[in-house]
This record gives sequence, C-alpha cells and structure tokens, in this order.
Amino acid sequence: MTGVKGSWFTGGMARRANPLPHSSAGDVLQLVRDGEAETRADVARLTGLSRSAVAARVDDLVAAGLLAERADRASTGGRPPMRLELNAAGGLVLAASLGSSRGQLAVCDLHGTVLATRETAMAAGSGPDAVLSRLPDWFDALLAEEGYAPDDVRGIGVAVPGTVELATGRAVGPPTLPGWDGVAIAPALQRRWPVPVYVDNDVNVMALGEFRTRGDAGDLVFVKVSTGIGAGIVSEGRVYRGALGAAGEIGHIPVAGGRGLRCWCGNVDCLEVLASGRHLVETLAAHGAAVAGVRDVVALAAAGHPEAVSLVRESGRLLGEVLASVVNVLNPAVVVLGGDLADAGDPLLAGVREVVYRRSTAVATRELKIVASSLGEQAGLHGCATMALDRILSPESVDATLARYAAQRAVDDAVAV
Repeated sequence: MTGVKGSWFTGGMARRANPLPHSSAGDVLQLVRDGEAETRADVARLTGLSRSAVAARVDDLVAAGLLAERADRASTGGRPPMRLELNAAGGLVLAASLGSSRGQLAVCDLHGTVLATRETAMAAGSGPDAVLSRLPDWFDALLAEEGYAPDDVRGIGVAVPGTVELATGRAVGPPTLPGWDGVAIAPALQRRWPVPVYVDNDVNVMALGEFRTRGDAGDLVFVKVSTGIGAGIVSEGRVYRGALGAAGEIGHIPVAGGRGLRCWCGNVDCLEVLASGRHLVETLAAHGAAVAGVRDVVALAAAGHPEAVSLVRESGRLLGEVLASVVNVLNPAVVVLGGDLADAGDPLLAGVREVVYRRSTAVATRELKIVASSLGEQAGLHGCATMALDRILSPESVDATLARYAAQRAVDDAVAV
C-alpha cells in the first residue's frame, strides 16, 4: 500500500479555495473516477488549467497514493501517453453490514472491490453492547488473517436495520431491535481506527451498491425481503431518504384481505407481518417443517417443497400489491429484489411480477424491469464501501486531506532544518 498512514483521510467537507470549476486536485481525482479524464491532456482540456498546474495536482495525488499513472495506451507516434487511474491499492475501506439475524464484514480496496469477507453471528439483534464491543476485534482478525495492515484503513461504512440519523450516525432502533435507539456507532470503531465512519440504513446502502454496480439503471427501487421487509430508493443517482430518513418503510403498509394480524408498529396486516421471511419461518415451523431461519425456507423452496414454494410465491404476490403502488408513484426504471428470501428466485419474482404488471399503470410498467439483485448477499457490503468511498474520495475531502498533508510536510521540513 502507498500513501499517508493512520488518520490521513479527513472525510471533511472543507470549502474549496480555488473558485474555478473542476480545478482542484480533488476535482481532478473526481474526473478520473468518473471516467471523464484518462490523461493529463484530458484534465487540462476539461479544467482549463495550464500544464504546470495539472502536473502539480496530478503529482500531489500520486504522492498521496490516490492516483496512478500507467503507460499502457497505444502510441500514435512518440512517447505513449500515461493513463491516469484511481490507485485501488492506495488504501482500504472496511464494511460491516449488520442484519437483524446475521452480520457480514469485508475489506475493500479504493475501487470498492471486496477483497475479503466473513459472515458472523454478530447481528444487530444481539444488541448494541454485544455488537459494538466486538466489532473492532472482528475487523482486526479479518485484517490479520488476510495479511492487510490496519494503518491502511482509510474509512469505514456500516449498515444497520432501521432508521439512521445520517448527520450523527445514530441508529433510531425499531422495537424489534431493542437498545439501539440513539446509539452512536462510529466512536466504538474510531477508538481503534481514527478514520471517518459512515452509517446508514441497510436497505439504503444495498440500493446504493446495486445502483452503482448496474451503471445505467436509472431510478431504482431496491427491496430487501428477509427477516423483515424494507425498500431503498435511488432517484437521479442519489439515495432518497425523506424528511426524517424514514423513506422506504414499505413493510409497514397494510395489505388488503389480511387476517387481522397485529404488527409491532401498531398497524394490522402490515406487509411484513404477512410476507416476510419471519412469517414464512413461523408458518412452516407450525406445520412441522424443520426451519430455523429464512435460509432454511429458501432451501426447502429450492428442493420443491410444495408448501414452501406456495408460501414464497404468495409472499411475492403480497409484495407485488404494495410495489404496484410504489411503481405508480415513483415510476422507477428497475425494481430489484434482494435479501435472503430473494434467493428463492423464480417463485418470489413470479409472484411480484404477476401483480405489479397487472395492477400498475401501463405507462409505469412499459419499460419497467423487476429483477433479482446482481450482487446477491454482498449487496450490503458493496453499498457500505461505496458509501464510505463517496465521502472520503469526494473533492472536498481529498482537498482537505492534501492540505493537511502539505501542512504536516512543511512542519517536518522545518524540523529537519
């Protein structure tokens, strides 16, 4: 790994000193990340900067380990141009996707590529004390087992079920996750790694990861169907959270024709009560099936168990009843199904498609795609890495970081003299 160690990445949002658009070192890195600039000449053309100014910014980014130059382009005569690219090996990002019943950890590079992952029993349902006291040790063990240096960690992304106050990173825990309300997650990790820590709702994070992976998805609704049910919405490239961060709670929309079952939220016959993985586990267990979790339901459905297949398809239909309204209101380009129950595949997808295409308007469904997640069970990990990288590699953050680096270098030079 190259670059400055420890708490080098500030994650801050400092004001840009240079008023020209696309002119700072952070802006140059963003142009490269977005694929708009591949050479120094591209940077000069897009920014209007002189060759010396471009060279200074590129050299600073290379010295910081954020940018790499590679001579792998074909020459049209003379010296071949050097291609600029984000230096994926310039640091690490840690990701923790904590579900209600299980957790996943990952080490990722600066491209967001998952380098190593572990699944743990450390779920949000275990309570904040149990999770936050052990989370740094779990990360330490993963880094050590895979041979990565803790000093190379540049940022951390964490996803938790339930609403999150984005500005503070505090969880607003639902009654199904007692003890999480108002808990600040970042401090437990920053005591071990003094780097930026970003926290968001698990489904928002999955939606972000899926959107970036799909590339040209357009507006997207990601639906997590697992122990519970929730949705993440990406509109015009940004996660839509609503006024208080509670957008996407489709699991608590009542479904017509229910059975009078009361949900923990206080409503009766919520979608989550009638169609979630928890409901399917309880139903199958009551009928004598050997199921302990959602994955057992998926395994039974895959094996052709008649009741499991029927229940999964009916869950898809009920989910489709709610999603038909979502499609009419939001008109997304794609609806993505993820979460453990989505691994059941065709029965769930068929149930959703059957109802959405029948109940939604013809215009809203004309080009609508309803698909399974392309990231599968790693959607949360990819989303956590993306969330962190979007912040620590933003132009403002990079510029603030380089300014700190320059100031420290000046102090070191003065001391040396």
